Amino acid sequence: MTAPSVLSGRRTALGGIVVLGLGALVVLLLLGGGAPRPEPAGLPDPGPWTGWGLPVLTYLGLLLGIAVVGALLVPPLTMPGGGELGGRAFRAVRTVGPLALAWFLVTVGVLVLTYSDQFAVPVRHVRPEEVWGFARGVDQGRALLVQAALALVIAAASRFALTAREVGVLLVLAVATLMPPVFTGHSAAAGSHDTAVVSLLLHVGAAGVWVGGVVALWWHLGSAPALRAVAARRFARVATWCLGVTAVSGVVNALVRLGGPTGFVTSDYGRGALVKVLLLGVVALVAFFSREVALGRLAQDGRGWRDLTVLTGIEVGVLAVATALGVGLGRTPPPVGEIYTSLAESLLGGPVPPALTPYRLLTELTPSGIGLAILGLGGTAYAVGVLSLRRQGVRWGAGRTVSWYLGLALVGYATIGGLGTYSHAMFSAHMAAHMVLSMIAPILLVLGAPVTLALRTLPGADAPGGRGPRHWLSGVLRSRPVRVLTHPVVAAILFVGSLYAIYFSTLFEALMRNHLGHAFMELHFLLVGCLYFEVLVGNAPVPRRPSHFARLGLLLVVMPFHSFFAIAVMNESTVIGGGYYRLLDRPYATDLLQDQYVGGSLTWALGEVPMVLLLMTLVIQWYRSDAREAVRHDRRADRDDDAELVAYNRMLGGLAAHDDELRTVDRGAVDRGAGGAGRR
Repeated sequence: MTAPSVLSGRRTALGGIVVLGLGALVVLLLLGGGAPRPEPAGLPDPGPWTGWGLPVLTYLGLLLGIAVVGALLVPPLTMPGGGELGGRAFRAVRTVGPLALAWFLVTVGVLVLTYSDQFAVPVRHVRPEEVWGFARGVDQGRALLVQAALALVIAAASRFALTAREVGVLLVLAVATLMPPVFTGHSAAAGSHDTAVVSLLLHVGAAGVWVGGVVALWWHLGSAPALRAVAARRFARVATWCLGVTAVSGVVNALVRLGGPTGFVTSDYGRGALVKVLLLGVVALVAFFSREVALGRLAQDGRGWRDLTVLTGIEVGVLAVATALGVGLGRTPPPVGEIYTSLAESLLGGPVPPALTPYRLLTELTPSGIGLAILGLGGTAYAVGVLSLRRQGVRWGAGRTVSWYLGLALVGYATIGGLGTYSHAMFSAHMAAHMVLSMIAPILLVLGAPVTLALRTLPGADAPGGRGPRHWLSGVLRSRPVRVLTHPVVAAILFVGSLYAIYFSTLFEALMRNHLGHAFMELHFLLVGCLYFEVLVGNAPVPRRPSHFARLGLLLVVMPFHSFFAIAVMNESTVIGGGYYRLLDRPYATDLLQDQYVGGSLTWALGEVPMVLLLMTLVIQWYRSDAREAVRHDRRADRDDDAELVAYNRMLGGLAAHDDELRTVDRGAVDRGAGGAGRR
């Protein structure tokens, strides 16, 4: 078959896949109640052009975004290293400009139709200045404006991307461009909104990479069997992770909107979500056969590429339908929507927890998107790494594993456990959770040595002179941003300075009032804590690792600033975040200043104990380092008959001989001087 006929066949298949997805979208809208219906007489009606055009353009915009991601995935999937683009990689990146420009135009169309839909204004009556005001002043409008701007940036920058590293930056930007609409819509209005939004962010990001990779294999590499085989092998592991994250995050997001598992069969939205889950299962089976069967044939006789083309084509078709169902679900009313009955519930994303008791502090559970993501991804990735080392016959210390999972357990308690539940409603519980996330859990996580584990288990290059994931991680660790962040002074400033910046300004209350503000603080505290303690007691190969004496000095310098912060909170006469806590109007712990004093006391107590333990850990590490250095010195001495000591003694002997010679010369000079004086 000639190249033009192959290209024509793939174009026909692509058109059929788009039509199939549109058909699935229309069916779901008709059956699920999302299709436009005429409004009763006298009520404003945006009209059928808006009702049908908005989901169709949203679907097309999502397809264009995935196509951009797929084109940008071709270089990392096919190139051996990080050099200049060439061949298929260059041609794939050259398609990004037109695709991103089309994405920008479609997103502008979605912005116009969203304004028409929200304000029930027919498209023909929409005025540009009204749309611009909507884009600047309303959350949905701002999200679409950001998405359109990012798509335009990608379209312009793609013309100048000539290396794999530059393409990697654009790839990250393209995945990020899929995200802004997630912050509006059903997820932002549902109960447990941080869980809904975070799970949807993971769902969209993982699905975008996954579907984009399949598009790259099927479209850009469909007529290049050798490159396709290399790309498929590289993409297999990424696809497995993306499939898992997409499936789990999608189920979690659906459960938040459905209110429970029974909603999958008792509502139109749930049935549509169930069909989407089943389609993901079908894709998983197709992906398994395409990776195992076709790649196996490629390895044996080199003739499995046609099977791989057919199977990935089926995969693209099923994923297009699943994507259409996702867009349709966005227009379908979920059974659990705006469930808040008070301002306090709206701020908390759920009911106000009952009065605090020791039992409730230990047993309460409240879903948290950040907490669930860290527990799920962190626990799974670490387990996969340890099992991978075990299969290779490499021993990984049990103490490190225990330390890592104890740290994750503390993160879970401070985010989704009893402490996390009350951290949204009480300042004292918030500060206790903050201390756990920034002072206690990070020490255990760092001692688990996750970066070292990743460097040992990530695959290396699969071609001579190439760069694999291990090389990419190593390059990131040596990069300029990491060099700056891991500087001891910078890490200490971020660790302590953010305390004063957040709590002694209006930033704390602003973050607490925002749906994702509290989640942002949780993630920030955990990351800066891990950064600071990695510099002090970690073993990752960071660019700047100070001596043990310098680390001990850094710890002793930081400790007083942390204590001063706790004392300042205890003595503060103004309630920190007072506006937020007064809006909650909780029926217990009504003395906000007293609760704040308790929070400062907990900060002091929970901060000092880890610092003392850290001080002991540093001393122990210092002692062990000196002991290891002594052992290395003894082994070296045994190998070379103590050549270093012999050389040192020889140097001392030479210095002594030189000193004797100097003393002899000086004595002769004195004797000659005395004899001359006698003659005179």
